Amino acid sequence: MELKGSKKYLSLAAFVTPALILYTLFLLIPTIGGIYYSFTDWDGLNQDYNFIGFGNFVEALRDDPDFLHSLWFTMKYVVFMIVLQNGLALLLAVFIETRRRTKGLFRTVLFMPNMISIIISAFMWTFVFSQVLPQLAVKTGLMFLDQSYLGDPKVSFFSILIVSLWNGVGYLMIIYLAAMQGVPQSMKEAAMIDGATPFQSFFKVTLPMIAHAITICLFLTLNNAFKVYEVVFGLTGGGPGRATQVITMNIYEEAFSNNFRYGYANAKSVILFVMILIFTLIQIKMTKKREVEA
Repeated sequence: MELKGSKKYLSLAAFVTPALILYTLFLLIPTIGGIYYSFTDWDGLNQDYNFIGFGNFVEALRDDPDFLHSLWFTMKYVVFMIVLQNGLALLLAVFIETRRRTKGLFRTVLFMPNMISIIISAFMWTFVFSQVLPQLAVKTGLMFLDQSYLGDPKVSFFSILIVSLWNGVGYLMIIYLAAMQGVPQSMKEAAMIDGATPFQSFFKVTLPMIAHAITICLFLTLNNAFKVYEVVFGLTGGGPGRATQVITMNIYEEAFSNNFRYGYANAKSVILFVMILIFTLIQIKMTKKREVEA
């Protein structure tokens, strides 16, 4: 018995070790190195650098208006994405679930944007915003379509949201659909027999039963929204000026584009990591509690 047990653990180690080595080399070690360099003034090239403690963090949070603006813009984007992406995905999942004959067609069509690279989607929509919609406004007389979708900071924020939602809603929709298909039909029928309306049945039966899917989707949305880069880069490049610059773009600019302050950029990355960690832990704790109650 002991020999069989040891073989089991050796077999497990043989499968886990290669992945663990790759994870350590390409993720864990660079992460630890980045945290270390965040306490230095390293420029990314010279071997000589100074340990400055929390100086980078103090500067980022107190004396860097561009970073604080990107922080605020990213937070606003995260809130909108969490609400809109999950709300639309859930609504589409409910809509498709009620379409028995055309379920496959709608599911395929709505998921297709997720198969396109985000940066490609951003370039496609740049053409739509800058060429198609203004021409459509002229041809149809619907002048409200003639907006500065990428040049006006107030409008460009919603342009970024539209492209992000178009690209990402389909993936969450599939997760919600899979969860809804796991809800026992007998529970829905029992609710109908008890006189529950479809609206009441959804909120009292279906929604609690798919709480685990809501946890997963909120987690994915939260992490992806905080790390957004491609869609903003493809649409506005962070402009006009730095009006639509997100944290990731600010970090990249600090490290590679102009300043080459690698240690300072790492400090900003650590701040982003801590923010994601805190919000994720809060979100998981709150949604897991609802799962237990359900």
